[in-house]
Amino acid sequence: MAGGIAAYKAVEVLRGLTESGHDVTVVPTAAALRFVGTATWEALSGKAVHDTVWDQAQLVAHVRLGQQADLVVVVPATADLLARATHGVAGDLLTNVLLTARCPVLLAPAMHTEMWLHPATQRNVLDLRGRGVVVLEPGAGRLTGADSGPGRLPEPRQILEAIADLLRRRPSNDLAGRSVVVSAGGTREPLDPVRFIGNNSSGRQGVELARTAVSRGASVTLVAANLDVDPPAGVTLVRVGTAAELHAAMVEQASAADVVVMAAAVADFRPDAQAGSKIKKESAEATLRIELVQTVDVLAGLVRARTGVRPVIVGFAAETAADASELLAIGRGKLARKGCDLLVVNDVGRAVVFGAADNEVLILASDGSVTQLPRRSKAAVADGCWDAVVRLLADR
Repeated sequence: MAGGIAAYKAVEVLRGLTESGHDVTVVPTAAALRFVGTATWEALSGKAVHDTVWDQAQLVAHVRLGQQADLVVVVPATADLLARATHGVAGDLLTNVLLTARCPVLLAPAMHTEMWLHPATQRNVLDLRGRGVVVLEPGAGRLTGADSGPGRLPEPRQILEAIADLLRRRPSNDLAGRSVVVSAGGTREPLDPVRFIGNNSSGRQGVELARTAVSRGASVTLVAANLDVDPPAGVTLVRVGTAAELHAAMVEQASAADVVVMAAAVADFRPDAQAGSKIKKESAEATLRIELVQTVDVLAGLVRARTGVRPVIVGFAAETAADASELLAIGRGKLARKGCDLLVVNDVGRAVVFGAADNEVLILASDGSVTQLPRRSKAAVADGCWDAVVRLLADR
């Protein structure tokens, strides 16, 4: 870890890793030890802490640590650390480890807003990501003192989720340099100030698509409707509520994207009029009739607005079908109507999908090919979807 006030949060990251059974070696900079002392790191890791290249010189630790690691994580990664990592400066044990690591590297930045937004830092982040280093987007919020803005270290839980995703599967940076927009969650169409028309989407599949895209090197914007799960670390978050808000955000974000994934569950209908005050139940026999009108077709609109072959557009379809052949027919019909490049179809009638940790899908391509992903974790489903996207990107 580098020397920043957010080093205290790295304690929780270390605890989470060791409690999950991981063997962790802590490599702090001298500045980091001014914030959290050696005794804390040794007590939680169960291992001696070394911070200079002269420690254990006979073991050539400054080379061995990087060579033997399965993953290198820097929490927090300061502006100074990002600059040194970019340019291969190896003035301490930590930067030596970064130079010798042949495993995935994850950096969790934390710094003041002005430092994060400085052109030099942004250029360094771009270079690191281009080399396959996973650099998380910092959060926005209260910083040191009265300052507030982007630059806040992602929460330890989010960092641990990003670590788990990198360790879960084969290392890959096949989305490095790509700009990705993912929508997630369910839209809500207000009836009055307290009621709405919505759906059962938790947003979990969209969140996993965003998380795995980050760990595969992409720069990710997550357009989030109503989520039952927390957004992942490393994304630029855009909050929306209704189908109209989602449409506006997706059109804006898609203009500069390489890939757009419409995983959000968009309400097909909304009330024709929204009451300005709560609709009262006047009597026990009272009934209510609601006039509904169609909402905007976000996916079809994105396809119509596309110029050329970019961005690659991926749609999602939650359907009910009597059997697999009917599901395939429904999916192919929708793919033809929407005009997207890929359509990910799942049957929400035969198994619990909304809010579940796993899923099974068909990935239909505009060239007629079909990829079936049997039931697996939604993170693994996300990787299967990105595999299909990467194949399309290679041909364009």
